[in-house]
Amino acid sequence: MSTAVGDEDFAAILAQVKQFVRTVVVPRENEIASADRIPDDLRDAAAHMGLFGYAIPAEWGGLGLNLSQDVELAMELGYTTLALRSMFGTNNGIAGQVLVHYGTDEQKKEWLERIASGEVVASFALTEPGAGSNPAGLRTRARRDGDDWVLDGQKRFITNAPVADLFVTFARTREPSKGDPGIAVFLVPADAPGVSVGPKDAKMGQEGAWTADVRFDGVRVPDSALVGGSEDVGYKAAMVSLVRGRVHIAALAVGQAQRALDESVAYAAANTQGGVAIGDFQLVQAMLAEQYAGVAAGRALVRDAAAKYVSGADRRIAPSAAKLFCTEMAGKVADLAVQVHGGSGYMRDVPVERIYRDIRLLRLYEGTSEIQKLIIGGNLLREYRSRG
Repeated sequence: MSTAVGDEDFAAILAQVKQFVRTVVVPRENEIASADRIPDDLRDAAAHMGLFGYAIPAEWGGLGLNLSQDVELAMELGYTTLALRSMFGTNNGIAGQVLVHYGTDEQKKEWLERIASGEVVASFALTEPGAGSNPAGLRTRARRDGDDWVLDGQKRFITNAPVADLFVTFARTREPSKGDPGIAVFLVPADAPGVSVGPKDAKMGQEGAWTADVRFDGVRVPDSALVGGSEDVGYKAAMVSLVRGRVHIAALAVGQAQRALDESVAYAAANTQGGVAIGDFQLVQAMLAEQYAGVAAGRALVRDAAAKYVSGADRRIAPSAAKLFCTEMAGKVADLAVQVHGGSGYMRDVPVERIYRDIRLLRLYEGTSEIQKLIIGGNLLREYRSRG
C-alpha cells in the first residue's frame, strides 16, 4: 500500500503528537474544561505541527495522511479532551474532505491551503432540526437567481460554527426523485450577508468544543460556490465524507477508552480499601479485564476498517461496524471506569468523570448507532441477494 507519507516519517509524526497530547495537553484538561475553550498557545502549537491539515493532500499544504495513518493519530488525539481534536477535526474531516474529493480546481486553490494551515476554519453544515442522521430530510433550500444561488434555512449542532470562516453547506435545489436526492453543496463564507450564528450550545460535555445553530436568510453566493460545479455532487459528497468520518470517530472512541482504562488501572493500583489495594479485589480485576478486552477489540476493528477503506475493499459495512462497536464499547469502558473509582469517579475535575460525559456524544454524531445498524444490516442483505 503506497502512502504519501512513508512509515518512518509517519512514526515521527505520531511520536510528536503523542508527546504533545500527553505532556502538554493532558495537564491542562481542567483548564480547558473550566474556560470552555482551547487556549491560544495550544491552538498555535497544533497549527505549527500541521494538525489542521494532516488529512489534506500535500499538494495543498497538508500532511497527506491516509485513513490508516489518520486513525493511529486519532487514537492518540482521543487520549485527551475531545475538544482538542474538534478544533481541527472539521478541517481534516467531513468539511475538508468534501473539497478534497469534489471541489473544482479553482475551489481547491481558493480554500484548501488556508484550511490546511488553520488560517481558515471550515464547518460541515448538514444537520438540521428535522434532518440529522438522514440527510434526505433536508429543508434548507438553494434557488437560482440569475448567475447566483440564494440559500435559506437553518442548521443545528454545527461544530466550530462560532469560529468558522467557511460553511460547507448542504441544501436542496430540487425535489427528490428516485435515484436523485435533490441535494447540492455550497461553499458559503461565514461573513456573507444573511449568515448568522447562534450562541454556543450548552452541552452535557466536550467543553471547549463549540457548536451552534447557523441561519441562512437570503444568502447569495455565486455559481462558483457550487461544489464540483454540479448539483449532483451534494448527497454523494455528504455520504462519502461521513463514511470516512465514521472510522475516524471510532478511533477517537478507542483513544478515550484507552485513557479510561489507564486511569482505572492507576487508581486501582494506588488506592486502598481496608488497607488493601482495590485492584487486588477480584471483582475490580474483572472490570479492568472487561475494559481491556473492549479496547483491544476496538483497536483491531478500527485498523481493519481503515485498511479496507484505503484499499477500497469495503467502504460501506466496515466503517459503520467500527463506529457502532467502538463508540458503544467506549461508553461501557467509561462507565466501568467511574465504577472502579467509586465516589471519586463522580467528582468534577476527575478525568473519568469528564470522559464519561464527553464520550456519550460519539454514539450520536456522524450517524447514530441505530443508523449504523441499518447500514450494516441493509448492506449485508444486499450483498447476499446480489450473489443470488
